[in-house]
Amino acid sequence: MNPFVELRRRLHEIPEPGFAEFKTQRLILDYLSSLPQDRLEVRTWKTGVLARVRGASGKRTLAWRADMDGLPIEEETSYAFRSKHPGFMHACGHDMHMAIALGILTHFVRHEIDDHLLVVFQPAEEGPGGAKPMMECEPFREWRPDQIMALHIAPEYPVGTIAVRSGLLFANTSELFVTLRGKGGHAAFPHRANDMIVAGAHLITQLQTIVSRNTDPLDAAVITVGKLSAGTAQNIIAETARLEGTIRTLSEESMERVKARVVSLLRGIETAFDCRAEIDFGASYHQVFNDERLSREFMDWLRARPSVRLHECGPAMTGEDFGYFLKDIPGFMFWLGVDTPYGLHHAKLEPDEGAIEVAIREVTEYIAWKSAQPR
Repeated sequence: MNPFVELRRRLHEIPEPGFAEFKTQRLILDYLSSLPQDRLEVRTWKTGVLARVRGASGKRTLAWRADMDGLPIEEETSYAFRSKHPGFMHACGHDMHMAIALGILTHFVRHEIDDHLLVVFQPAEEGPGGAKPMMECEPFREWRPDQIMALHIAPEYPVGTIAVRSGLLFANTSELFVTLRGKGGHAAFPHRANDMIVAGAHLITQLQTIVSRNTDPLDAAVITVGKLSAGTAQNIIAETARLEGTIRTLSEESMERVKARVVSLLRGIETAFDCRAEIDFGASYHQVFNDERLSREFMDWLRARPSVRLHECGPAMTGEDFGYFLKDIPGFMFWLGVDTPYGLHHAKLEPDEGAIEVAIREVTEYIAWKSAQPR
């Protein structure tokens, strides 16, 4: 078996939430300790890992980033190596991302290039967001790269396909948490209470009008309420309701307008239902905006490769905190085809492991080619 497929399976068994990736970090560190150490430097930050392979001249540092955390999903795959952590699963491909990163790092430990290579294993991508604070840690500041790259698995593309574009790839995102507080009571006497289930239902409906009536149709936005919690029994009027959701926009300006409109609607809900509303926008992720020159260079390089199919894709409303790296450091992210009928964050997601070898081969050859180019 390909050793990095085996590593992926071991990582798949131990999904952990953000900033609690203790077993994951230990597995990565144990593997790194098995590699030749003469050009390899390893440092940690919280549950993350930074590994630098020194180059021949080190005049420039190229970086590759992989995320580490799992999701709070009960796994429903057919794998023999299913999650050993009940209620958690690598349902977004981070196990694949880490295995590929370890393959890339291993190659350059054994094959020296001119540039330094920094491989960043970043915790808490799914939440609360590890990219921004990791960029501020001492090891990252000391080894700060000149360029940075990453990938994300894509269930909809076949193995052997890489999808990428210049400019905007992933949307701006923000969490949305709303708590409505009214007055509970007996179901037989609704006039003596303020029903927060009714208030919550009205709010959910009104939130949809922000996209349909307050947003430019050519400036895409999405508001999704994925969780509603309210009530204790069928014959008790709910005193509180909790809504949890996400906002996604293709522009930063649109994100600010959407948030302002959400706050305005909440003030109306408070008046209409004589209740109190509390709002928290939680973690916000910056858009993933691929550097025009570097992403075009990568696409031109791929077009000459018979071993891979290039697809120039459109932007997606997915969110990724890799956007914080790209905000300050030139670089790009691309989609890697893994050919599975189930989408990201699905309990039955089973990516084709053949994509691991494809990614390691293409990325290592690209980095080696890039390092050999005259500055």
